[in-house]
Amino acid sequence: MKILFPQDPLAAVTHPDPYPYYADLVANKPIYRDEALGLWVVSNAAMVRAVLTNDICRVRPLAEPIPRALLESPAADIFGRLVRMNDGERHASTRQAVQASMQSIEARSAVELCNKWARTLLDGSQESPFVCDLQDFAFHLPVYVIASLLGVPQEELSHTALWVSDFVRCLVPTSTPAQLEQGKLAAGHLLDLFRSLLSMWQAGPASSLLAGLAWEIKRSGGAEEVIVANGIGFLSQAYEATAALLGNTVVALASHPDLREQVIANPALLRLVIAEVLRYDPPVQNTRRFLVRNGPVAGQAMQEGEVILVLLAAASHDPLANPHPERFDLHRKGRSLFTFGAGSHVCPGKTLTELIAQAGIEQLLASGVDLVQLAANVSYRPSGNIRLALLATKEHAALQPAH
Repeated sequence: MKILFPQDPLAAVTHPDPYPYYADLVANKPIYRDEALGLWVVSNAAMVRAVLTNDICRVRPLAEPIPRALLESPAADIFGRLVRMNDGERHASTRQAVQASMQSIEARSAVELCNKWARTLLDGSQESPFVCDLQDFAFHLPVYVIASLLGVPQEELSHTALWVSDFVRCLVPTSTPAQLEQGKLAAGHLLDLFRSLLSMWQAGPASSLLAGLAWEIKRSGGAEEVIVANGIGFLSQAYEATAALLGNTVVALASHPDLREQVIANPALLRLVIAEVLRYDPPVQNTRRFLVRNGPVAGQAMQEGEVILVLLAAASHDPLANPHPERFDLHRKGRSLFTFGAGSHVCPGKTLTELIAQAGIEQLLASGVDLVQLAANVSYRPSGNIRLALLATKEHAALQPAH
């Protein structure tokens, strides 16, 4: 049966197969005004890059730097200091500090943590005696790994995962009043935790991602609350995107039997699979930019206050960026990725995201999970920009202990 195109670019995020639609936009409507959505939409690679690197295109509207629903709450205290959600010279040094601290992560330590928590969360142990539901596994794993790197004590990890979940949910424009209140409460808990971690670092020598971030930000004159907010930001910004990469990789392996057999025979190929999933079925499908003054953007005259929907996933399927984009090609030459953004707001967490997803998939395979059953009747979590495959529960995926 022929799958119809999604209704619009926002509906594409959770559509069973949005990529023919994206390809059609790239070919025929690389930039257009969607009057129903009240947005400009850009889709081809060149125009996506042009928007993301244009200094009149900002990540938040000037009139609303913090979402109104969050004002006068702990969630606003975090959001207003996140470098990801701010522009301008004042935040340039913080952005550099975030990038430098991410680059300082020791690869072997990160891999060990990824493997440890993937094994522990899925199979259970004295450290974490419960076995995650397979959907929870995708969400908990990035929090446990990154929180451990930040120096969060092991006994606080389960609470931290729940707080991050609630906090992220309250940032979504469609969150309910109950989700907003729960997220604000969770934000307060996260602030308390990270302020405590920062005090411990100041009281004596410590080696952690948070300590590295603190050193970099303090070196440039940044305030302690900026350190705290952006430490929390490492968790909140990786939460859904990393879970989505893990889930979308499961879908890719389940959908391509030959690929699955290759990975089982040669696990080293999994790294290449994940790299191609980031292009072929990327977790972050779109982002937005807000014009702060009149000017040309991607060859189109635009006005202050207008909003641009930037289709990152469509750009990855532009044949000028990735020839034969409809092919899932493990050995693709010169692969162009857009899901991590570009310009000053490019995400610095690509390597860590890939490592976490790889450890998660490896542990699923080692635990005897049937990936085909895991991805059976796949649907996608409601979202305006994250394509996150909802996996089956462990009862339906025949989870067996590894032998």
